Amino acid sequence: MLHKTIMTGLAGLALTLSATASFAADVVLRLHQMLPPQATIPAKVLTPWAEKVKADSGGRIEVELYPAMQLGGKPSELVDQVKDGVVDLIWTVIGYTPGRFPKSEAFELPFMVTTGEASSLAFYDYYEKHLKDELQDYHVLAVHTHGPGLIHTIGSKPVKSLEDMNGLKLRGTSKVVNQMLEAMGASAIGMPVTAVPESLSKSVIDGTVVPWEVTPAIKIAELAPNHTAFSGKNGLYTGTFLFAMNKDSYDALPDDLKKVIDDNSGRELARQFGVAMDQGDIRGKEIADKAGNTTITLDEAETARWRTAGESVTKAWIADMDAKGLDGTTLYNDAVALIDQYSK
Repeated sequence: MLHKTIMTGLAGLALTLSATASFAADVVLRLHQMLPPQATIPAKVLTPWAEKVKADSGGRIEVELYPAMQLGGKPSELVDQVKDGVVDLIWTVIGYTPGRFPKSEAFELPFMVTTGEASSLAFYDYYEKHLKDELQDYHVLAVHTHGPGLIHTIGSKPVKSLEDMNGLKLRGTSKVVNQMLEAMGASAIGMPVTAVPESLSKSVIDGTVVPWEVTPAIKIAELAPNHTAFSGKNGLYTGTFLFAMNKDSYDALPDDLKKVIDDNSGRELARQFGVAMDQGDIRGKEIADKAGNTTITLDEAETARWRTAGESVTKAWIADMDAKGLDGTTLYNDAVALIDQYSK
């Protein structure tokens, strides 16, 4: 009787181990990024992407999600973490590493962006034409942008005209965006988006530039209740993003699993990022409106003044590209043409 009980127990254990083994992933990929899991891109794109890769691979690829820099380091270090194989996948803001990817900066110039979807598709085509050498250290899954960036300021300092920018301490997202803010009269302070809430609450900054999409995750509606937008189809600026895989991690996959990754990469994925950004913009604006915040949309005449102020930044960027041996005019014109193509 005891022998029968032991044998039955061992058989059950063997079945359990067998079942566990049959469902164990062949490959585990670690995805590291800077935002909390409830933010738009982690919730609406990265998590569904991980689930789809697992499903498409029949459970053979498991993507572990590490939000909010849980694996350590700073957001600016994500590009090196994936390049060096510390992690397998990252999603990050390209502009967090100033000067490292200069050709990508064309999309950050003043009044380039339209919608997140159109500008993301344009940026992906721009990547295929101009950025493959700049991003050759990565297996690129997608690049994209966010939608129109706005200015958000504390209650006592609304921005209703270009003159209101004078002396404002505003957080910027990248070298080019900081140059734009300076050209428009503000004092630009560079920092990752995750540092914005504390900086606002401690009056280190008077405001920030971000799209509506990210405002719920960093409590902008509470901390900076004045929001300044612009007339016309082009927003003040955008940020550029990279979703990339370590090259060795990709190369180590068998061909059928490489195909799973390939089938979940590229222009359509860039579109998904852009669509999520646009939908996030709607939600962010609704939250600000519900809180009773003030949204100021500058009229066409005032917006034209800001455009003129931004022209010096564009000219300086083109000259800087030329000085690096790159064709700044061609890069700029291609970016404009691609955005126009997808914005019709």
